[in-house]
Amino acid sequence: MQYNLCPFARRELNRGSVTFTLCDATDEDALLQALVRELQRLEDCPEIETLFIVHPQVLGDFYLFNDFLGRCDALLKTMKLEGIYQIASFHPDYQFAGTAATDAENYSNRSPYPMLHLLREDSVARAVAGHPDIDRVPEDNIRTLNDVGADRLRDLWERCRHE
Repeated sequence: MQYNLCPFARRELNRGSVTFTLCDATDEDALLQALVRELQRLEDCPEIETLFIVHPQVLGDFYLFNDFLGRCDALLKTMKLEGIYQIASFHPDYQFAGTAATDAENYSNRSPYPMLHLLREDSVARAVAGHPDIDRVPEDNIRTLNDVGADRLRDLWERCRHE
């Protein structure tokens, strides 16, 4: 089932320019080291448009995960990669501020396992500039997810998690 929540993902998936890395880190420091390696990989491999680091063994708690994102941003600064890459986040318990944990819209950033999504800033800027109405994307996603319903989304999500 596809809901096309990200208007830019299909093109990159079809091009084969999306990379997924399964990380075996069991603590935050090891995950940071994996992030360093994957940022360097993006630097070395321009054919990789975007990269996901899936890290099932660390940061299962959403609040700790959310706090860890500050360390990721600091790492980008330290590596002088701020403005070149950005890091988006996905988590099994993702919850937007001002929503209930059970709200359907949270599923736009939920994933079976915690993930860091590394994006090239210039590509994001081009994609946003080329979109006819970028401000409608979050509204459309909320409407789509609410139409599907939290119960159905939870069922689909659980099925993905167990396959």
